Amino acid sequence: MLASIFEKIVGPEANIAFQAYDGSKAGPDGADVTLEVKSPIAVAYLAQAPGELGLARAYVAGHIDVHGDLYTLLDRMWTITTHDLTAAGKLAAVRSLGLKPLLMRVPPPPQEVRRGALARLGQRHAKQRDAEAIHHHYDVSNRFYEWVLGPSMAYTCAVFPSETATLEEAQYAKFDLVARKLGLKPGMRLLDVGCGWGGMAVHAARHYGVQVLGVTLSRQQAEWAQRAIADAGLRDLAEVRHMDYRDVTESGFDAVSSIGLTEHIGKANLPSYFSFLYDKLKPGGRLLNHCITRPTGTEKTFNKGGFINRYVFPDGELESVGHLIRRMEDIGFEIRHEENLREHYARTLRHWCDNLDATWTEAVQEVGMGTARVWALYMAGCIVGFERNKVQLHQVLGVKLDDAGGSGVPLRPARDWP
Repeated sequence: MLASIFEKIVGPEANIAFQAYDGSKAGPDGADVTLEVKSPIAVAYLAQAPGELGLARAYVAGHIDVHGDLYTLLDRMWTITTHDLTAAGKLAAVRSLGLKPLLMRVPPPPQEVRRGALARLGQRHAKQRDAEAIHHHYDVSNRFYEWVLGPSMAYTCAVFPSETATLEEAQYAKFDLVARKLGLKPGMRLLDVGCGWGGMAVHAARHYGVQVLGVTLSRQQAEWAQRAIADAGLRDLAEVRHMDYRDVTESGFDAVSSIGLTEHIGKANLPSYFSFLYDKLKPGGRLLNHCITRPTGTEKTFNKGGFINRYVFPDGELESVGHLIRRMEDIGFEIRHEENLREHYARTLRHWCDNLDATWTEAVQEVGMGTARVWALYMAGCIVGFERNKVQLHQVLGVKLDDAGGSGVPLRPARDWP
């Protein structure tokens, strides 16, 4: 009985087998992926939050197991994975599951952000609330991130120069692409906002002789980056501070890199964000903005009930690249280059998933089964999202023109950008 209900919710055409604690089974014989409903709590989660969030809660809490490849499961469930159920689908799910599961008192797993706790820290994107949102996601464990991300500790989309490139080669190529778009040269000053574990700061200082200031709201990231800079012998060129980018007082930078920060800014704050970065630049200075986007301007930018916002990026908002470019132009930036790297992000995520699989036992010991499952689910689901064009990754290069309208950009770059 229960297995058939879950099959109906997910979709009978998904080629997924189902089995439930009541002994029921559904789906095709010999399917390579099976969804196992292990307890009544899984049913309660789904009844109280039909669709993406309820299924995620049950999986994170261990009341649903997946036998087979998680990406394959989510790809076949792509309607729920990338769009969630319609209102009619959710109503049908509740009717199928009955009244009893709705009356069970089952709290969300502890990995889920409590919206009330965030609300007490102010409105979305207030400084204290942003700090807590960043802490939730990035201060998990540096050791865990080392296993997932690999030696580069780069938690943003890589750029694969070839089909056979390794993750490390691709992350190097990404940082070098950013450096070349910014026209970095020895003696320049670079501000890297949302600098993560310092990958761009180290790359720019080591390979381009640039003076770099990186800032991050994650204390664990800052401490790791500071050690990496010292170990590389780059303390005379690179610095990473634990601080909000809005508290940077220095100005007169030749370039600004924003790699994976804009997703945390919020639609209402984009004008002040781009204005702040514009004011930090010298005339002729360049901004490279690298971030995840929506494919159009018609989707919701913020989904407060979605798995990503509840478990991964609290308060995260995604805009279309068109909206971002318009805001940059309105501030005064001249747009000189733009490209979509969404296939590269799907490939990057595959490497991260493989890394997590390879260190699964250690990862569970380090952060716990629930958090490890959040990451496995989130990354596999994001592969589906990028492959199916639910989300994209754009790099946009803007220039602050001088008083005479000069950009300082050569007619063609000496090394054309790929």
